[in-house]
Amino acid sequence: MLVVETIAKIRRAYFTQGKSIKQICRELRVSRNTVRKVVRSGATEFSYDRSTQPRPKIDPWRSDLDEMLAENARQPKRQRLTLVRVYEELRNRGYDGSYDAVRRYAASWSKATREVSAAAYVPLSFDPGEAYQFDWSHEIVILDGATVTVKVAHVRLSHSRMPFVRAYPRERQEMVFDAHDKAFAFFGGACARGIYDNMKTVVDAIFVGKDRAYNRRFQQMCGHYLVDPVACTPASGWEKGQVENQVGVLRRRFFVPRPKFKSYAELNAWLEDRCLAYARANKHPEMRDKTIWEVFEEERPSLVPYVGPFDGFHSVPASVSKTCLIRFDKNRYSVDARAVGRPVEIRAYADRLECWQDGQIVGRHARAFGRDKTIFDPLHYIPVLARKPGALRNGAPFKEWDLPIAIRRVQRKLERQPGGDRQMVDILSAVPTDGIGAVEAACAEALSHNVHSAGVVLNILARHREPPPPLTITTPDALRLACEPIADCNRYDSLRRQTDGTIRRDRRDGKAEALRDESRL
Repeated sequence: MLVVETIAKIRRAYFTQGKSIKQICRELRVSRNTVRKVVRSGATEFSYDRSTQPRPKIDPWRSDLDEMLAENARQPKRQRLTLVRVYEELRNRGYDGSYDAVRRYAASWSKATREVSAAAYVPLSFDPGEAYQFDWSHEIVILDGATVTVKVAHVRLSHSRMPFVRAYPRERQEMVFDAHDKAFAFFGGACARGIYDNMKTVVDAIFVGKDRAYNRRFQQMCGHYLVDPVACTPASGWEKGQVENQVGVLRRRFFVPRPKFKSYAELNAWLEDRCLAYARANKHPEMRDKTIWEVFEEERPSLVPYVGPFDGFHSVPASVSKTCLIRFDKNRYSVDARAVGRPVEIRAYADRLECWQDGQIVGRHARAFGRDKTIFDPLHYIPVLARKPGALRNGAPFKEWDLPIAIRRVQRKLERQPGGDRQMVDILSAVPTDGIGAVEAACAEALSHNVHSAGVVLNILARHREPPPPLTITTPDALRLACEPIADCNRYDSLRRQTDGTIRRDRRDGKAEALRDESRL
């Protein structure tokens, strides 16, 4: 094969120096055909590509090698075999060729596979308020001194590129609802369309084309916010490429190095501030003369107005144990004692848990994440204490009950006397109706008078429940009497004397009439 230096010498000798082909062949020791080819073609470089590659050793094993390479490519990176291991496996099947032949064939196979899988994309453009894109990512942060992998919900307005991110411990459906509510409240409205991938919390079934069977609760949320959901084609992330790009950009900007916070509330407040700062500091990728925030301000009037929060909960049934506990997400929560023995409906929100029975809430707790935790509300066990007051001392729900100081002082005094537990239970029974603040004030008032019995505390609570005296109404001058009556009890005494005299005379006249009648008979 001719090198470019020899080709350049031939061209200079023929075109510049005017030498003949015979002289050039003699000086450069090349054939006449070669000189003629360089002179006539005008090319400055020649390459030789073999039309067919003979593979006498590989061809009989080509199907086996293709199958092994394809299977190896489907494995995770950590579990893929090296080409040496592939070569050894092929030799075990009977291949007697060299490793270099396998290596060259694997290189050509990989190149052909990449060319087949390569795809071209069409740039997308969206009108103001037309669509937003939603996706999840996993990030690592430090919460309360522990390294935690959090799930971050990403929402991005497709026209203005305005971002919103919020962190959660899970990717459950109730977190999806909460992320949408917080995002739409942050933006001040929603878009006409929402673009999603085929998450299990959103899509129940995938049909041909764009047809999807969406989750019933998710459809309720979309109906509440007036959003038309659209699911991407499977394995086609470019259809929501903006939010896919946002995941990588904000990961480098927000989560490197790992942020440190005490709680999810602090983390999410910080993320919201960072989104605002990012939008104000960065230019819009298409409108280079404006920032993302300026384009977002122009898009805001085109958004669907925010209609308030959606009641986004995930509902599951549960049974109540005899210890007034229900189990949810590997943790246990207490409910009211009256719910024992009958099923309840658990409504799981992103930050709290509500237990419903017969249309009433029988338990409400802040949601706990982790496992094998038991969350008590001591008020749920007050009806049980009425029958078993001795459980107040060693009951698990009451060991960590942080009672106010006045109530705790009354409890310590009652513990030292017989029947004190029963009296303390009577005092605590007033907490559900009167409130912990009123009971504390009553205990403090009783202690100020050097008494601490349940009867005194309950009597103080009863007096406080009485309605206040009516307000004195000032009589206007137009209704004031010119001659006001005088309160004089002597007037009533005179009336009483007159009345008594009349009664006595009537009685005497009645007796005389009766005697005359008897004499006639």
